[in-house]
Amino acid sequence: MYLDIARFLLGKFLMGMGNGKNRFLSCVVNAVQYMGRVTAIKAIRLFSLIVISGTFFVLSSSWRSPVIALPPPEDTPEEILRTKIIIEARSPIDGESLTAAEYIQLQAQLQLAPPPKLDPKIREQIFLLRLRKTLLQFFPFLNF
Repeated sequence: MYLDIARFLLGKFLMGMGNGKNRFLSCVVNAVQYMGRVTAIKAIRLFSLIVISGTFFVLSSSWRSPVIALPPPEDTPEEILRTKIIIEARSPIDGESLTAAEYIQLQAQLQLAPPPKLDPKIREQIFLLRLRKTLLQFFPFLNF
């Protein structure tokens, strides 16, 4: 129903009723006479919505703004980075930059001589602190 009303309004508007200056006004007057007041108001709102939406669409499509969602052109794509062979590494001890040969030597040394173990008293203290933290999560009202 509203599409028929919008077609009627558009047809009258494009036919050039009146002297050219008051095309829209004469179209509105004809619509009110033809359809009744409430229906004409709804049709005019629909027609206005169509005109405004169309204008906005045409104007927004003509704007040539750069796309900001794309990465900068100098950025290397992840697919290419995945295929690169890594020839440098970081030391697991102090984070120092190492070559591949130095990294292999360091890994061999760490496997031969593992890091020293903690004192059993310190290990027990850490275990008790972790146990306390877990118990406080389940029983927050306990203060121990």
